[in-house]
Formats: sequence, structure tokens, C-alpha cells
Amino acid sequence: MHHLNYHHLYYFYLIAREGSIANAAKILHVTPQTVSGQLSTFETTLGYPLFDRINKRLYLNNKGKLAYQHASDIFQKGTQLSELLRADNETIEQTFVVGMTDAIPKVLAYDFMHNTMKDSPNVRFIFREGPFDSLISDLAINLIDLIIADRGIAPGTQINANSYFLGESHLSFFIKQVEHNKHETFPDVLNGKNLLLPGVKSGITLGLTSWLEANQVFPKIVAEFDDSALLKLFGSEGFGVFCAPTAIASHVADHYKVECIGETTDITERFYAITAKSRAQHTLVNNIVAEARALFA
Repeated sequence: MHHLNYHHLYYFYLIAREGSIANAAKILHVTPQTVSGQLSTFETTLGYPLFDRINKRLYLNNKGKLAYQHASDIFQKGTQLSELLRADNETIEQTFVVGMTDAIPKVLAYDFMHNTMKDSPNVRFIFREGPFDSLISDLAINLIDLIIADRGIAPGTQINANSYFLGESHLSFFIKQVEHNKHETFPDVLNGKNLLLPGVKSGITLGLTSWLEANQVFPKIVAEFDDSALLKLFGSEGFGVFCAPTAIASHVADHYKVECIGETTDITERFYAITAKSRAQHTLVNNIVAEARALFA
């Protein structure tokens, strides 16, 4: 059995992290040929490639992603050890990266996170927003510690991660206050009204359109938004009725100066936290999950 060459592993790690041999060579202050040679030797020793080479570009394959995830852990631990030894018992700042899908209401993410942030003065929190699949890919290679999303990992997905169900909320509908006719009843009030929908990537869009059809309600869909904050902004400016989780109804009404015109219990929006299994016992992960579940409870 061959012992792992950590010198070669570090070259591989930098190539994967920086996205190219040329970028890694700049950091290492060596020629690209040297970096390429070290990678080739590493792959030969392992007995399989770690990258797919397409149009002169390198893309991590499945084994490469697994290797990069573990390499990230190894070198992150090495950096932390060096800092601890240099610090002479001084407090070390950690980083914790949180990914959020576009559909997650920002105020809800704030409610999930703010107490943990207050209680963790030595942690630097980094927030990233993006599509679900992109965030999951970053989680798989250890670039993200926790994802907050409106769906969990699908059964059978080949990723070493855990989904935590945080809670669920019914759906409320809002309209700019000056446009609301209080004599109309819900959901009939939606007939003929301009409606702003969440984008097709949202977990509730299909259920919402089905609910409208089932109730024989026919609004005019004027726009779709992947970004929930942008949807609410257009709604607050009178472009149409929009919906948001009932759990944040008071905040939406106060912040955007709109009025809640009805709620349906037939549509439920669910929220999840997703983390790599290696982070399952991480204190911050546990604190955030507990805080979120307490809010819904």
C-alpha cells in the first residue's frame, strides 16, 4: 500500500481550489509545467485520474471531488493548528459559510441565524446566495458549511450530506394597501388581479398554480421572480398581489407597507438545513437548526 504524498496532495488541492494549473503555479511560485508534472505523478500513484480534461480545462470528477473534500479538511486543520501554535492561547477566529437559495425570505434567514451570530463573536460568518444545485455542489467540495433551502436532498442523491427539516409555514397573500377592496372575499379577490409568482425553482410554485385552478381563481400572472426579496419589492410598488410564508406575515406587512388579504392552509412551504455529514456534530450547525425549529414550534 502506498503512503499518501501530502506534497502532491497540496498541489492537487491548489489546482482544484484555484480552478487551473496556471493559477496554482502563481501561488506556488513555480512553473505550470512543474505543477502539471506533480499532478500527473499524484494521479499515477493513485491509479486513476482526479480531473476530467475537456477543451484544455480541468473539471473535478467524482473521485476528484471526494479527494478535494478531504484535502480541504486536511489543510484547513493544518492551518488551524499552525495558528493555534502561534497564537499562544489567544482566541482564533473561525469562518462559517452559509449558503441560501434565492427563494428563502431574508428575514427568515435572519431569524434562523442572528442569535447564533451574537453568541459566536469569534466566528466570521460568510453568506452566499445561489441556485440549489450550485450550493449543493459547493457543499460537496467543502466550500459551504450549511445550506438553508426550501427543499431537502432528494432520496438517492449521491452526496455525503444530511438534511434537517426545520419547519413549515402556510402561505399568505399581500397587496399594496391603497389597492385593496375590503368588500371582496378571499380567494375570490384574486380573480383578475395582477399576480407576482415565485420562479419555477421555488418549492411552492407548482402547488400554488394548482391551488388557483382548484379554487377556480384566475389572476393575471404578470411576472415571476427567483429572488423573493425582489418579488416583494415589486409587490410593494403595486405591480400585483404576491405571497409569502405566514410565519413572516407581520414583518412583510410592516416592512413593505402592504396588507395581508388572505391565507391558505392548503399550501405549505417547508424549510431545511443541509450540511455535510462531517459537519453533523458542529456546534454552530446544531445551534442554527435548534433556533430555526424553535421559531416554527
